[in-house]
Amino acid sequence: VYLETYGCQMNVNDAAIAWAILQSSGYARARALSEVEITSVFLPRREKAEQAIWNRLQHLKALKARRLQARLPLHIGILGCMAERLKEKILHREKLVDIVAGPDAYRDLPRLLAVAESGQQAANVLLSLEETYADILPVQTSAGGATAFVSIMRGCDNMCSYCIVPFTRGRERSRPIASILQEVKMLSDQGVKEVTLLGQNVNSFRDMSEVQFQSAAPAVLSRGFSTVYKPKPGGLRFAHLLDQVSRTDPEMRIRFTSPHPKDFPDEASVLQLIQERHNICKQLHLPAQSGSTRVLEAMRRGYTREAYLELVQHVRDSIPGVSLSSDFIAGFCGETEEDHQQTVSLLREVRYNVGFLFAYSMREKTRAYHRLRDDVPADVKRRRLEELIAVFREEAARANGAVVGSSQVVLVEGPSKRSPSELCGRNDGNIKVIFPDAEVEDAAGEALVRVQPGDYVLVKVTSASSQTLKGVPLCRTSLSRSAGC
Repeated sequence: VYLETYGCQMNVNDAAIAWAILQSSGYARARALSEVEITSVFLPRREKAEQAIWNRLQHLKALKARRLQARLPLHIGILGCMAERLKEKILHREKLVDIVAGPDAYRDLPRLLAVAESGQQAANVLLSLEETYADILPVQTSAGGATAFVSIMRGCDNMCSYCIVPFTRGRERSRPIASILQEVKMLSDQGVKEVTLLGQNVNSFRDMSEVQFQSAAPAVLSRGFSTVYKPKPGGLRFAHLLDQVSRTDPEMRIRFTSPHPKDFPDEASVLQLIQERHNICKQLHLPAQSGSTRVLEAMRRGYTREAYLELVQHVRDSIPGVSLSSDFIAGFCGETEEDHQQTVSLLREVRYNVGFLFAYSMREKTRAYHRLRDDVPADVKRRRLEELIAVFREEAARANGAVVGSSQVVLVEGPSKRSPSELCGRNDGNIKVIFPDAEVEDAAGEALVRVQPGDYVLVKVTSASSQTLKGVPLCRTSLSRSAGC
């Protein structure tokens, strides 16, 4: 079997789950497409990436035809969000695909493959209220990597009007903390140095797996925020999980994505933990989506511009030097030029270090599809997106420039893509750092060492752009040692 993954980080994690299931059923992993009997493709939610998938399928169609002539049949499977949403179109468009499996159907892959091998198309896109794959330890698809994703929950209950996730991944349900800790410990034993806790809305996590967990008080929201659902009582919360995960290995960095701004109340110990623990990264993703209160209401985000900015200030007061990232949508339904300028001004006011910006593309099944009009012309969307990107880059360059002259702890990921004589890694704030591949002192002794992927290196920053820091390596170090300096 050969897995090809597109789209979001959740698809990357799903690929590891699917591979674990297939491996336990006797399948071997192919290193190249030419070796395979089955190709599984994990699909994204965004329109541009979806078009890339349709183009890829045309290439696979030609390969499948050649293999059939050589009597070496090839079965093609589409897995993930797009598989669930476009089941009929995928199965019947030129009858190319043999298997379709939604995000909650990976356990069914062996049966679906058996059906496909008998010459029939097979599909399972049923969503579950309970499936978390808690008993399956994902097999990492990039062996030897320094970083890994750990899924802690699936689905989403927020029902933002633009978002397809509740309809393709179902309602929120969280993994038991015990199974998450088991996976994190396994990754630590394998030498992984950074784990990202993954979910559509990680900070609304609540473990309900044991009876004594179910009597806890309802969650408290950030001041000025609301939801479309009633407060949910019970469960061990995200702060408890984050505390336990960070204790697993003091030399393993912990990140999490994506949180929802509503789930950072004033008394939240999550922010306290980030500030106190040396191995929880001082980096937070606060998806804003728009800077206009009117558009935020149409998006059903549950907050105003003012409430969001108040939260940003609270975060910066709680975690000095925090690195902030965000998501923005250009050209949402009904967005006026004034609304757009509100988003431009929010980008300038907050000055994010990292940004993910997209033009709006309407999706079937969403509330926007049924209730709103996609009335912003495509050329206007493109122009507004380009303006947002330009402003973001300008402000990010200023934000990143503030660390020039400082020393940053960088987790080395490998050689730089642009030069084999340079190494690349990321600092605590998740900013890419480039530095020369040279021997450095080991902070634990006097010997010179060659830096390897997975090492922590202290780098003095000499220059910055909107996306990258450059510097010179000072020494190899550790999280504990650098925290004590």
